[in-house]
Amino acid sequence: MQIEFPDNKLYLNDDDNLSDLPKKAERLFEHQLNNWKLASDGYRSLTAVQIKKFEFDNFTIEAHFNPGRIISSSAKVDAKSIEARPCFLCINNLPNEQKAVKVINDYILLVNPFPIFDKHFTIPSVNHVPQSIKSEIEDLLTISSMLGKNYSVFYNGPGCGASAPDHMHFQSGNFEFMKIDTEYKEMINTYGEVIFENDELATTVVTGCLRNFISLESNNISKLIDEFESIYNLLNKEQSEEEPMMNIICSYHNYWRLLIFPRNKHRPSYFFEEGENKLLISPAAVDLGGVFIFPREEDFNKITKELIIDIFKQVTFSDDEFKYLSDKLKNR
Repeated sequence: MQIEFPDNKLYLNDDDNLSDLPKKAERLFEHQLNNWKLASDGYRSLTAVQIKKFEFDNFTIEAHFNPGRIISSSAKVDAKSIEARPCFLCINNLPNEQKAVKVINDYILLVNPFPIFDKHFTIPSVNHVPQSIKSEIEDLLTISSMLGKNYSVFYNGPGCGASAPDHMHFQSGNFEFMKIDTEYKEMINTYGEVIFENDELATTVVTGCLRNFISLESNNISKLIDEFESIYNLLNKEQSEEEPMMNIICSYHNYWRLLIFPRNKHRPSYFFEEGENKLLISPAAVDLGGVFIFPREEDFNKITKELIIDIFKQVTFSDDEFKYLSDKLKNR
């Protein structure tokens, strides 16, 4: 059902003669930090984030202690819990102080008051429809090109870290915050195998860097969508969920780079442990991008390279599973 977005929630509308989305995002960000205490407190808290770096062969994983992310990391996403709470992305449930700018079609841009990035945006649909990427992939790509080279746009599947699986949305943050943004070329050269390439599209499978993923690069949006749908449909045949489990990271540099991370599990066993064995970690796109987010200091203090390896091993495709998928893609 189409919902009319109320004018009192807009910070900039179509009559403001500011068509450049990055400029709109910047104006919105400044407004929210100056007029919304929850947001200003959230971004101020980023100065206290603690970071540990773990070096692997040709790539790095960072661990961040970010207590402001406790709500998202511990969110209850079972059907009963979702039904019992108001949707925090629906227009009528947004705080009075929270404003938005229009993006495209049914999407708006909001400042995320519980940030990971220096500038962290949520991009929800104005319609309360479930998180589902297949019909929205063109919008993801379009929004990425509109935001441009300084931002990554990412998608968390309904069982892969989305804290609002009942409401369609993307997120965006500063490009180069995630380690994969800056280490991508080295990872591709070391661990990648190109399985399809022509003048308009390159498809590469990447294995051996803890989380196996597929990279699509193209400056042709139609070719990119067709290739994504082919991969989506192949994954869908292998999984019983309504949507195959995946996280996606997209960036635009006069061409699109679309990274697809197939998943086989929502949360690692550590999430459900009690006492000293518990780790409150719910991996999503940012974690797969190379930045593990820990809202509890005790978990941040316990994290090791061995635990990082095991967490990835539990929630992403194994090498055997990924080889099976890769072979299917090669033999299309």
